[in-house]
Amino acid sequence: MSSARYFNPLLLWADVAATVNEMLLSSGSVIRMRTERIARAGLAPSDSDVAEFQLMGHEKLVAASEAGAAMVNQLHTTQFAVFNRAVRHWLSGGVALFSLATSTSQAQAMTHAEALGDSAARTAAAVSQLSSAGARIVQRGLKPIHAKATANERRLAAPAGK
Repeated sequence: MSSARYFNPLLLWADVAATVNEMLLSSGSVIRMRTERIARAGLAPSDSDVAEFQLMGHEKLVAASEAGAAMVNQLHTTQFAVFNRAVRHWLSGGVALFSLATSTSQAQAMTHAEALGDSAARTAAAVSQLSSAGARIVQRGLKPIHAKATANERRLAAPAGK
């Protein structure tokens, strides 16, 4: 599922849960197939067995590296921007509150109260976006691991002649 379609944090986190579920099912199949292969190989593995066993460790390092890089990139581009926006609105709320407290007329107080309300609403909206940003970070991190697990399941489950 593409995360670009979702704006609701609940849908984003549901997508994360579905991806994790599929990844865990694929990983379980891959672990079973590789364990059977290791058991069949015994103490005299073939060249293709040795290559597969070496691939197991290498692909985990590659997927973990790609996941970490994707999460850092997403964190940098999304989370910091949303957090910065929330802090900016929160600070403007402080200014609006101070302005309200120092109002010299009823009209001025009404204007400052409206500015305070607007700032509070903007701050709340920015903070609510943090959950969506967190889900997107997790999605980016899961993508390479999920891709490797499902690809391995397909590759290992395919008949040997193909």
